[in-house]
This record gives sequence, C-alpha cells and structure tokens, in this order.
Amino acid sequence: MTLRQQTQLAWRLARRELRGGVAGFRVFLACLTLGVAAIAGVGSISAALEAGMRNDARKILGGDVDLRLTHQPPNSDQMNWLAANGTLSEIRQFRSMATLVGDGSKPDRALIEVKAVDAAYPLFGDITLSAGANFRDALARRDGHHGVVVEKRLLDKLGATPGAKIQIGDAVLRVAAVIEKEPDRATQGFTLGPRVMMTRAALAETGLIRTGSLIRYHTRVAIPENVSVADWRAALHDKFPTAGWRVRDSRNAAPGIRRFVERISMFMTLVGLTALLVGGVGVGNAAQAFLATKSKTIATLKCIGGSGALINAIYIFQIAAIATLGVAAGLVLGGLTPLAVLPFVGAQLPIQAALGVHGATLLKAAAYGYFITLAFSLAPLARARIIPAARLFRDALDAPSLGLGGWRVGVLIAATVALLGGLTIATSADRAIASYFVLGAFFTFGVFNLIAALVIHIARRAPRIRRMSLRMAIANLYRPGAPTRQVVVSLGLGLTVLVAIALVEGNMNRLVSESLPEAAPSYFFIDIQPGQTDAFDRLGAIFEGVDSMSRVPMLRGRITALGGVPADKVKPPPNFAWILRGDRGITWSATPPKIGSTVVEGEWWPADYKGPPLLSFDAGAARALGLGVGDIVELNILGRQFSVKIANLRTIDWTSLGLNFVMILSPGMLDGAPQSHIATAHVVPEKEAAFEAAVGAAFPNVSTIRIKDILGALQGIIANLGHAVRVIALIALASGALVLAGAVAASQQRRIYDSVILKVLGATRREVLILLAMEFALLGVITGVIAAAFGALASWGVVTHLLASEWRFMPGVAAMAVLVCAVATGIAGLAGTSAALGQKSAPLLRNR
Repeated sequence: MTLRQQTQLAWRLARRELRGGVAGFRVFLACLTLGVAAIAGVGSISAALEAGMRNDARKILGGDVDLRLTHQPPNSDQMNWLAANGTLSEIRQFRSMATLVGDGSKPDRALIEVKAVDAAYPLFGDITLSAGANFRDALARRDGHHGVVVEKRLLDKLGATPGAKIQIGDAVLRVAAVIEKEPDRATQGFTLGPRVMMTRAALAETGLIRTGSLIRYHTRVAIPENVSVADWRAALHDKFPTAGWRVRDSRNAAPGIRRFVERISMFMTLVGLTALLVGGVGVGNAAQAFLATKSKTIATLKCIGGSGALINAIYIFQIAAIATLGVAAGLVLGGLTPLAVLPFVGAQLPIQAALGVHGATLLKAAAYGYFITLAFSLAPLARARIIPAARLFRDALDAPSLGLGGWRVGVLIAATVALLGGLTIATSADRAIASYFVLGAFFTFGVFNLIAALVIHIARRAPRIRRMSLRMAIANLYRPGAPTRQVVVSLGLGLTVLVAIALVEGNMNRLVSESLPEAAPSYFFIDIQPGQTDAFDRLGAIFEGVDSMSRVPMLRGRITALGGVPADKVKPPPNFAWILRGDRGITWSATPPKIGSTVVEGEWWPADYKGPPLLSFDAGAARALGLGVGDIVELNILGRQFSVKIANLRTIDWTSLGLNFVMILSPGMLDGAPQSHIATAHVVPEKEAAFEAAVGAAFPNVSTIRIKDILGALQGIIANLGHAVRVIALIALASGALVLAGAVAASQQRRIYDSVILKVLGATRREVLILLAMEFALLGVITGVIAAAFGALASWGVVTHLLASEWRFMPGVAAMAVLVCAVATGIAGLAGTSAALGQKSAPLLRNR
C-alpha cells in the first residue's frame, strides 16, 4: 500500500469513528478551549487598544509632534522656526491647589493638574463637556471671572457643582462645565489630581508663572501633509541640536500607555499560557483514555495487518480534528472577549479601542493550542502504536507503563516543547521575562511531576495503618490508573499561580498600608520659590504638631549621554529605562541625604567643595547603565549642556519616601539658576489639616501633596492589577479542575470494579463513600500544601528580587489554598465517581 493510499485509508477510518461524536473528548475540548480563549482574549484586548492608539495617534498626542520643555518655554528663534514649519498650539501644564470660594468658613482645598491652552487647542480631535457646552464659551471671561472646565472628581472632592467659584493662585475662577472627554488625556499618564483647564489669559491672572516654577511647556505641531514626521524631526534636530526638549511624535503617541498595555498583556498572556499548559495534562489524559477505549479496535487492526503508521495516522487525524474544534471554539470566545469587556472598562481608559478581528493575535493563540495538543498527545499515540495486539485483547488493569513510546518520540516531544518556548519568547514584549517564564514553567512542570512520583513512592511505602478506610485511601494514591500525578501537576500548577499572586498582592498592600506610612512624611510640598524658603522654614519650625521638615532645591534635566554614548543609543534593562526617558529631578547639596541614602562607592565631596561639578548617582541604576565612579554623564538643564563626573554611588531606599534623587550634584554649578524648592513634613495626624490650611493661606502658589492620597491610589492600582491577573489564574485553576474530572472519568471503569468488589466483601455504600472522600481529600491536602509552598517561594522571589521589597509569609493565604484544594478535589472526585456507588454487582461479576 502506497503512502497516499495509507493516508486516504487512515482518513476514511478516522472520519468513520468521528461520526460517533466527541463524547470521549469533552475534557480535551474544554481544556483546549479554555486555554486558547484566555490567550486569544487577552491578546485581542491588547491588540484593540494598540490599534486604537495607532488610529487616533494625532488626537492622542494633540499634534503630529509634541515638544516639551520644563521650567521655561521655547525661545523666540525656536518659536519662529516652529511657526514657519507647521501649525502650533501652546500648552502649559503644572500642579497647583484649588480652593473652593465659600462663605468665609474653613476653605476646602484639593490638588489639581492645571492645563492652560491657547485658541488653537485642540489641533486634532474635540473636547466634550457636560450638557453639550461649547469649549470656547465655557472658558470665556464673564462677570469678571474667567471660566474653567474641570473633571468631575474635583467637584466631588470640594463638594461643589458647576457654577461654583474656585481660587487658583491669585485668581478666582468660575467652574463652567465638567470635562467628559479630553482628546489628548492619554499623554498625561499618571496624575495626582483632577484636571482643570483654562485659557492662557486666566493663567496669567493666577500669578503662578514664576521663574523656576515646575511648569511643563508643550508645543504641539501639525506639520504640512507633504512632510514626513521623520524628515521634520531630522530638520528640527539639525537646527536645534541642544534645545533640551523632549520630542514625541504620532508614531508613538502614548508610550507610557503602550508600555503599560504591553506589560500587562504579556503577564496575562503568560498566566493564560500556564492555564493552557495545565490543560495540556487534560489533553494528554483524554487522548490516553480515548485510545484505551479503542484498544480492541487497535488490536483488530494489527491482527489483520494494519501497520503502526496506519494506526498512528488514524488517531492523529482524529485528535487533530478534535483539536481544531477546540482551538476554533477558543478563538471565537477569545475574539469576542473585547466586545464583552471593553464596553464596561472603556470609560476608564484614556484611549478608544479599535474593535475588530486581530488575525496575528488569533493565529498566535491557535499556534499555542496546536503545540500543546501535539506535545501532550504524542506519547499516548506512540504507546498505542507499540503495544502488542495480545495485550490489547487482555484486561490491562495491571499492564506496565510503556513510557514515552521510544526515544524518537521523546526527541519529537522535546522539539515541540522547544518550539512552544521559542514562540512564547519571540512574541513577547519583554523577552527576558518571557525567557524566565519558559524556564520556570519547564522547571516547575518537571518538579511537580517529580513531586507526584515522590508522593506515590511515599504512599506505597507508608507504614500499615489500622483504620481500613484510611489505609485503602492511601493505597489508592499509588494503584494502577490512580489520578495522583494528574491532580498534583494540574491543580498544583494552577493553585501555585493563585497563591503567588495573592502573596505578592498581600505584601504590596502591606507595604503601602503599613510599612510606608510608618516612615513616610505626611506631606510633600512643591514649587516653593527661593524667596519663600525662609518663611516656609519658619512656619514649620513654629507650628505645633510638625515633628520635622526637610527642604531641597530642584530643577529638572535630561541625561543626554553616558560615558560618551548618546542616551538614545543606550539599551538599559526595562526596569531602569525610565531614567533615560524624559526629564529627571536633579538637586544639589553639600552633604549627603540623611534619610534613605548611603554612599557605597567613592567619596562624598567636602562640604566646602568649589571645584568642577561632581555627581552622586544611584548605585543600582549605575550598575544597570554600566556606570561607575569616574565616568562622565552629560546633562541638559534649562537648554544648556553640562558634563559631570561621577564622584560616588549611593544605595537608595525609595520606600523611605524621603527627598532622594537618582542624581545629586555638588554645589556651585546650579546655585544661581532659576529654581524652585520641594519639602517634606512629618505632622502628627490631628494637626495635618490645620498645617495644610496654614501653608495654603501663607503660600497659595505652593502645591500640597498628601501622602495618604498617593498611597490610596497605589493600593487601588495594586488591587486592580491583582483582580485582572487573578481572573486569568482562576482559568488555570479551572483547567486543573477539568483535568481532575478527566482523570476521574478515565478511571471510572476501574472504580466501578473496586466498588463492586468492596460491596461483595461486605462494605456498605456509606463506607465506600467515606473511602472515596478520604482518598480525594488526602490528595487535595497534599496538592494544596505543595502548591502553597511553591507559591510562597515564587512570591518571595518576585517581592525580594523584582520589587526589591521585604517579603512576609501570610499563613492565612496558604491555609486557604490547602482548604480550597481539599474541598475542590473532594467534590470533583465524589461527583465523578457517583456512578460507581450505585453500580449493581451481578452484571459486572458475570462479565468477569
């Protein structure tokens, strides 16, 4: 028979068997569908958000190009060139305080994000206000007051309504409307306060534009249609190579959101892949159970001359067909996920998702599904091929295992697994993290298999227990066909992910709610002017309840080169890339910081140092960027270039929330530069509100940031991320439950036989039920303990190494994991063996 004839025969026989339906593949289908749907769903949401960013790039950015300077606006030469090469819109953004103007009683104040716009704003897109108000009319001056439009959160904080008066700086302004949609909101990123928008004329009346104030000057440019963004930027660089502005264009309009979406998508995809790996155990079990039901068919085919290749082809066709059905169902569910999810969360996103079918994402999810099916089905297929026909005709209750089915199959499985790992790494936004995941997944999968083997070994050699039900429950852990390995591997992996997530989230919440508040100051104050520093210090010194205050000068500047290498050519690790993005805060000091900072390499300069400028740099960042003592760092500050030598490196404890900076300069270089000061204050809780009011009354230009508000926002972010990842982890646990159900179903016939024998020997239905309950509860407790231990170990690594924080074990989380696993395993096991309890003895014994 030729290869073509053999293939045609195999396909014909496979189709004939498939006409009987997929009853033996329900677990197979469920596991595959669930895993593929998780990956396709996460990927589709991410692709929809990224497509939305591409489609609305000019609206999101506010122009084709955005130029940002801090502390000072572009000079006249720069503005003339920009105006000659595009249409401009100028924006001023900064933090300030808004005070509700009331009846003279104690004022209500809130931190705000001010955005002052010109008549050309917005160059692209539209701003939508409440009640359909017109933007220009809302900002117009009426009855002696300029109008402002605000986010609803501000009115909620102040307990006000549209029409109320608020004071910002020296100006009293009228709240004209609420902002419902701000087209370029995504460029702002994380904010500490609600948005307030006003005209440039209103800004002038506030008196907040002062030399050295921490103001971001944005110049948005709509370039001519016949000029490419790349050519325009090249011409800008040639004309002003040392301008010092941060340039962003529509090709990457919202890099912060893009990085966030990519990182969250990557983590959730990896957890989804964990679910698919767990489901792979179910796929393998289902394939093995299905082939076991076909044992007599396989034996018959072998007896009449069917080759091993023909048998393999028949069942490869069938498994591939079932896999295609499962993958297709998963792709449909995953592809529809954005339609179900984004309408509920869309209002919370600063970008408009582009719904549609994202082929590359679905193709990747399908590839994962097929690779998993292949990896876990090869061994059962190979074993069916090499089992002798005589054994297939005999009752194989005690048939020995045939392993993988030969070394060639082992090599093929290894190649499939390698391709799966390569696909995971190649398609990930962060290949380093993906590589760690792949190695960790392979290691964990192997370890759980070894632990399962160890559990079976220990159960087999356990001392004889007098209580019969417990003795038999332990014996059932190692008998032929026992689901011990499947349960430990599948439920163990899913539960490990859940425990790890819960412990990481718990430790982060503890850090934010307990550890940080103990050491953190009560307030940060920004934009203190040089002429106000003495009065500010005096207020803190005489005010009752202020335990301590610290104050330092600050400017913002950009790193332009490291050791002679341009900053845009340096490729730092992802967790340190932020140092080279945009402006960084810079201070200068004669003495090292007193809180949260320790010199570990090099020497601090003398207090009276007057020589060439020196730099103190964060030690961790220096190692990541390849810097050391003596290296040269080039900075652009206020449009001027400076070359400074690293004199020392410091370890920084950022959790102290003290006034620490990545870069601290020696005194002298910037003493006379336009600057502002920032300060912290530790205030006893009962005096916090009074001190905040006193600062606001004495220094209306100074912005007050309450640390409790920041920590509350961080807790919300941690909680939201935990919820999102936990949903995917629950999918992994659901896959484990399906694997358990499949394992129980696969051993159904054996359990019926055991139940009948026990009944013949005098056991009651209640005693059989207790025996089964003890078996599955014991298996659940063992799996839960193992998962809790591995989850704790994984969370320790994440918290101590990736997050550089203190880790604490939370026994309640571990105990809950053990309890959940024991209960879930017991319920699933008993539900799956209910048929065995009601089976009549006579028919089965006659057949034996």
